[in-house]
Amino acid sequence: MRKKIIVFSFLVSLSVLLAFANFVYPNPFLEKAIYTFAALGIIYLIFEILLEESVLKKIKVSTTRYSLKKTLSILSLASTAVALLVIWIAETQYILLSLGLIGAAIAFALQDIFKNFAGGVMIFLNGIYHVGDRIEFNQKFGDVIDVGILYTTLLETREWVSGDQVTGRLTIVPNGGVLTGTVQNYTRDFDFIWDELTIPITYDSDWREANTVILEIVKTETREIVEKAERIMNGLEGKYYFQKRSIEPSIFLTLTDNWISFGIRYVAEVRTRRVLHDHISRRILIEMEKSDKIRIASSTIDITGFPSIHLTKDKNG
Repeated sequence: MRKKIIVFSFLVSLSVLLAFANFVYPNPFLEKAIYTFAALGIIYLIFEILLEESVLKKIKVSTTRYSLKKTLSILSLASTAVALLVIWIAETQYILLSLGLIGAAIAFALQDIFKNFAGGVMIFLNGIYHVGDRIEFNQKFGDVIDVGILYTTLLETREWVSGDQVTGRLTIVPNGGVLTGTVQNYTRDFDFIWDELTIPITYDSDWREANTVILEIVKTETREIVEKAERIMNGLEGKYYFQKRSIEPSIFLTLTDNWISFGIRYVAEVRTRRVLHDHISRRILIEMEKSDKIRIASSTIDITGFPSIHLTKDKNG
């Protein structure tokens, strides 16, 4: 900050000295030089001292701070160029041409920032997502913990961690992605997703009893969730073209070469899907252990018998 004050003082002092020299020895060149250093001093005061020191340092997110600093630097250079053109070029047509070229250069240099800014405006106006939503954005999954005008910060999920649980990393994605990409919102208006669990049952098991036991367990574990999901889904029918569908748990059987596959489908809350999956799995295992009619299958090979082997002695041996 001290260095910047010295630079600003130097520009102001130089303008004053030139003004004094022009007062003693009037000269058009000195007059333009006065305007030049005065303009440089004002631009330096606005961008380097007022904006950068008072605004930029208050921004905590490093990527946003970097982008804003880059923007301020480009705008500072553009303002300097415009001031020099206006002061030193007398022909208006040349000034307009130069301003057009400078504007095009600024737009090209800041195209990513402008795109992110436009994306941030779209997010705020359309409510694409809010803080607290769980989304998939630019192939990144996570919970939204901050929505800035240029970037969105996610508490990352998935990656090397299973079951949609957080990794602990903060992921920062540019807002411009909403203009050209797809945003998957897991919690906007409907905080539930369907989950599935597959259990293989041996062919010698009582599959009817297995179906009854498993379905009863899943219904018990998801009863409150189903009631809540149905209330919310009924409210969505007036907002979206949303065909009402059954939320009750269901089981689909598939016959394979080795076992009967039970495909269990049920609704779960987005952030507790893995916990519910675990509870249902544990309860099914406990009930299977109690029954002597149901066995969980596995990829094993059963040897049911050996071929008869006859050995004969060679007469010449």
